[in-house]
Amino acid sequence: MPENDLSLLITAAQKAGEIAGQFTGTEAQKWDKPDGAGPVTEADLAVNSYLEDHLRGARPDYGWLSEESENDPLRQSCERVFVIDPIDGTRSFADGSRTWAHSLAIVEAGKPVAAVVYLPQRDLLFAAAAGEGATCNAVPIAASTAQNVDTAHILSAKPTLDAKHWHAGTPPAFRRSHRPSLAYRMSRVADGTYDAMLTLRPTWEWDIAAGVLIVQESGGLATDRSGAALTFNRPDALQNGVVAGGRKMHRALLSRLIYTSKGRKT
Repeated sequence: MPENDLSLLITAAQKAGEIAGQFTGTEAQKWDKPDGAGPVTEADLAVNSYLEDHLRGARPDYGWLSEESENDPLRQSCERVFVIDPIDGTRSFADGSRTWAHSLAIVEAGKPVAAVVYLPQRDLLFAAAAGEGATCNAVPIAASTAQNVDTAHILSAKPTLDAKHWHAGTPPAFRRSHRPSLAYRMSRVADGTYDAMLTLRPTWEWDIAAGVLIVQESGGLATDRSGAALTFNRPDALQNGVVAGGRKMHRALLSRLIYTSKGRKT
């Protein structure tokens, strides 16, 4: 990885925060993307335009994968690829909430090697580079060492507690909380605020690429819902859900889940 890739992402994320801050979420123009792909605002597009121009200008040989850009199949032939969500938590942004993030990652050979998750309205900047640890606002962070699922504090949507997902039809008794941004959820696992997070639905790479590295560099684990390694820059840019947490909690959660890859029962 070329020197200064992480610095490049940090500077770009901070500028993205300034651009997004020029829009008032509840007043920003908003519309629904085709095929039920969710909402988008003029702020998403403005941030994406800046990031694509700035990052690709700085690293013209890197590929590009972003939620708000047309898919470019040439990215799969690139050694390194930017994987970007200009605003992760668009609904939250549009509602005027502070809980949305810029999620920026660089992927090499399918693995994230530099990552930033920035929440400008909360003054939180999570960052990581492969082999260099993870930080929040430049202070080192570490994932939880908890291992008891039933007493854990876990970030997940309510449908994950459906009995069909758990052995013996009994969901764990963990304390559940929710945050609208997957990147933020993973970052809060990385700093030990929560013991784990999980989402069992197919998940877009731009939502999680940065968070995966931040979790891993904090000493935690992040895999798909079956426990398989997450490999990025896939043709369809989709992953089979995510389970992330401290190492002990990650193993404990997987031992309770009954579904494997592609959502099929064993």
